[in-house]
Amino acid sequence: MNSPEEHGNGPVINDRRRIDPVTGQVREPDRPRGKHAASQPGGQGAEQQGSAPGPEPEAPAATGNGQAADEQPGRSGTTDEGKEMANLKEQLAERTADLQRLQAEYANYRKRVDRDRGAMRDLALANVLTELLPALDAIGQARQHDELTGGFKSVAETVESAVSKLGLVTYGESGELFDPKVHEAVATSYSPDVTDVTLAEIFQPGYKVGDRILRPARVVVAEPATGPDGSAEPGAQAQQDQDNK
Repeated sequence: MNSPEEHGNGPVINDRRRIDPVTGQVREPDRPRGKHAASQPGGQGAEQQGSAPGPEPEAPAATGNGQAADEQPGRSGTTDEGKEMANLKEQLAERTADLQRLQAEYANYRKRVDRDRGAMRDLALANVLTELLPALDAIGQARQHDELTGGFKSVAETVESAVSKLGLVTYGESGELFDPKVHEAVATSYSPDVTDVTLAEIFQPGYKVGDRILRPARVVVAEPATGPDGSAEPGAQAQQDQDNK
């Protein structure tokens, strides 16, 4: 204990012990206490020069409303960015769907145009070949009568080759089975040599392009005889007479 010193109206006691008698810990150098130190004109400056600087005061931690106010701008910015990103993704999905739909419509349009173009080509070709059928019939009749000779023979072969390259097919020969879809029966006969309705004679050959029939083959058909003597039954004969009428 230091001896008391007189100052002002009363004694001032300065405890300069290095060990705190209460806590037992070593004390840090401290500035003089009391009114004497506070009343000195340069007290503050002398204290800052003579004593070690103390630790800087920590900034008060923001709590409560202050912390919420500090974090609010960050959350707001993140929310706005998330909304903008979601909006961009939605627009991208819509544009992608529109592009896919447009591509599918264009593909269907191309298929429809190609199909219509092919149909128009087949129709035009069929019309042209149909107009040439009488000339082909004349060539066929001339060949049957051995009149296809000389320059006429060369022209006929050229025409037949050209229409063949365009896809014209001739059908209908004796011995084939009768098909009402592609044959036209102009007469009927009965024969014990056949077991089904068969082409017996060809009046005019048939012509087709692909699956399109330009003209059915006009033929005489032979039906099997069912009578005991090899002739047609009375019912079949009556039906034949009615057809001929």
